[in-house]
Amino acid sequence: MNSSQRFPGAQPDLTRRRFLGLSLGVAGLSGLSVGQLWAQPNGDSPQLAEAIARLAYLTPDEQFVSFGRGNPPPCDLPLEKRRAVGLAQETWQLEVVPDADSDTKLDHPLSTALGTALNWEGLMQLAQKHAVRFLHVMSCTNAHAPLGMGLWEGVPLREVIWLTRPTANLRRVFYYGYHNDAPQQRFQSSLAIDRVLEDPPGELPVILAYKLNGQWLSPKRGGPVRLFVPDAYGNKSVKWLQRVVLTNNIHLNDTYAGWNNDTESHLKTCAFFLETPGATKAGEAVPITGLAQVGMSGLRKVQCCLVPEGAPALRDTDRLAGADWRDAEILPPPVRWGGGLPEGRLPANTFGIDPATGNPRTWPLRNTIVHWAALLTDLRPGEYDLCCRTIDANGLAQPMPRPLLKSGYNAIQKKPLVVEA
Repeated sequence: MNSSQRFPGAQPDLTRRRFLGLSLGVAGLSGLSVGQLWAQPNGDSPQLAEAIARLAYLTPDEQFVSFGRGNPPPCDLPLEKRRAVGLAQETWQLEVVPDADSDTKLDHPLSTALGTALNWEGLMQLAQKHAVRFLHVMSCTNAHAPLGMGLWEGVPLREVIWLTRPTANLRRVFYYGYHNDAPQQRFQSSLAIDRVLEDPPGELPVILAYKLNGQWLSPKRGGPVRLFVPDAYGNKSVKWLQRVVLTNNIHLNDTYAGWNNDTESHLKTCAFFLETPGATKAGEAVPITGLAQVGMSGLRKVQCCLVPEGAPALRDTDRLAGADWRDAEILPPPVRWGGGLPEGRLPANTFGIDPATGNPRTWPLRNTIVHWAALLTDLRPGEYDLCCRTIDANGLAQPMPRPLLKSGYNAIQKKPLVVEA
């Protein structure tokens, strides 16, 4: 199996043989709905149902892909050192202060020097009234696949900002986390204050995140507290958060911008393979599985195509507009969400989830993933590129409408496939 781009949480034993089921022939598979089997894991084909059920939706903490910083990364510090520098719940503090180079006015800054910094107990008191939970994928701007899919919980950042009682000259929020007391290791980001204080109807708030999949945020995931910015790539969601600076400066200060990246980009809609065969035989049916990241523009379809080796003019294009694209099946919400949740169930009051049924009110949910499946049939001998793409809710095919690099990776993914006679 070709799994070089394996999404965290995808099971390594989801082989082609197990997907088909040990006793299920091609004729039997063609008469079954993959979606029905996903939604009803005890359906007519236990083997196939079991294989599809192994497509984990939520990524366990330890399976998230990490891009660390620092030497060593703060998460690798000994426990006593983490406690000493405020990276444990009992010692964590958050400063929210005015920019010394700005004229921002706060009546009540949260400052360690003043003894007013927000501590863990204060955050948990806010959580009793304001905590929110939502499903959200984590992606890096330049990574070739999502890093993980999680259920995030935290307190909206605006609730903490209002504690400072700002009165004048506030236009942007700068923030950064612990960096080993080495300025050159600091990773920082910023947001317009309007993005923090107000959410359009149906949109998610910027939060101080302290839980992932119902568990306290681990040091490797940025705990005890990280900022989490919905709709955006991971460079906005700074780990090991310790300081927020309120400023009248209108310019972003993002580390990632200095590395020639667009830090204001929303998540893009795009498709990825999970399991593909490197080779098969002519006449055999080949099951394919994958996931789609559902970005700002939503998702209408996932499609696959085979591009023959002897079609260089088609193979060399970025968009493959002339290929014979075929619709894959987008799988419905999982019965069990995984990620270590008790019985695989989402907790009450999860954003976008109907509390009466435990099901999403709409599907797919933006800023999350969906799984998809396809069955390739009538394959002829030859060498091919197997490709996948999305069609967004506006009818635009990946990599449109934003094909440019540095604003989120969304190139059409290609996998080699050899069909033997």
